Amino acid sequence: MTTRIVTDSTCDLPSELIIRLGIRVLPLYIHVNNHDYLDGIDMTREEFYMRLPSFVDFPRTAVPSPMKLHAMYDELANEGASAILSIHISETLSAAVQVARAAAAETTSVPVTVLDSRQLSLGTGFLVHKAAEMAAAGSSVRDILEVLQDQIKRTQVWAALDTLTYLRRSGRMNSVVSTLGELLQIRPILKMINGVSVAEKTRTHEHAVARLVGALRACAPLERLAFLHSDALAQAQAFQSLVRDLLPSKETWFEEINPVLGAHIGPGAVGFACISKAQ
Repeated sequence: MTTRIVTDSTCDLPSELIIRLGIRVLPLYIHVNNHDYLDGIDMTREEFYMRLPSFVDFPRTAVPSPMKLHAMYDELANEGASAILSIHISETLSAAVQVARAAAAETTSVPVTVLDSRQLSLGTGFLVHKAAEMAAAGSSVRDILEVLQDQIKRTQVWAALDTLTYLRRSGRMNSVVSTLGELLQIRPILKMINGVSVAEKTRTHEHAVARLVGALRACAPLERLAFLHSDALAQAQAFQSLVRDLLPSKETWFEEINPVLGAHIGPGAVGFACISKAQ
């Protein structure tokens, strides 16, 4: 049995790993200035964050039609896939899971199982990575899902935002509250745990970083860890220096957050994605 793994461009996995493991990625759309860009194809992350402050219209994001995924599933079947596991960003944040389910229902060339990662960014990416490794080793979809369901429970993603401006412009936060927050120098912290998105408030950048450090220590010991940022690599590296004693034995990544999420959180965000070790 040959199982292939499909995901979307919000997973933030390194491109070399995607290529090596044969993961198929569905790019989401970024709509700005009356033009649609395919995430990671028509616009790089570096270009997006460089242009973000100067966009006249606020960037909007969208999921491709089920036909795009349907065609991808059929293509993988033609390449010899006997089963497909399609893993996507939490359905509380995006319609990607619903689109994947619709495409799977229309696909007759190969059985397709859709999994809501209940995560975002590398919280999803770590699941995709594990699934692809197990698929390459010959594991069945059923066995992969059993492992992933356990991993979901041990995964957390946290990010400290540098500004409330983009949350306000995206419509994700009341404009009066966000403006007041900026006047008071509030630095919001967003966290995603098992499909539940929660926000906290801190007063300064230093307090926000201290909160991230405390949260990461509470997750230790760690199985996997990645440092996330939106055009703020130096700040992410500074954050790493505060938690070196927590680094797991496996490689630790620094990854720039995808534009689909970056449109809402803006530049300057710093955070982490981690998997706690199984007890």
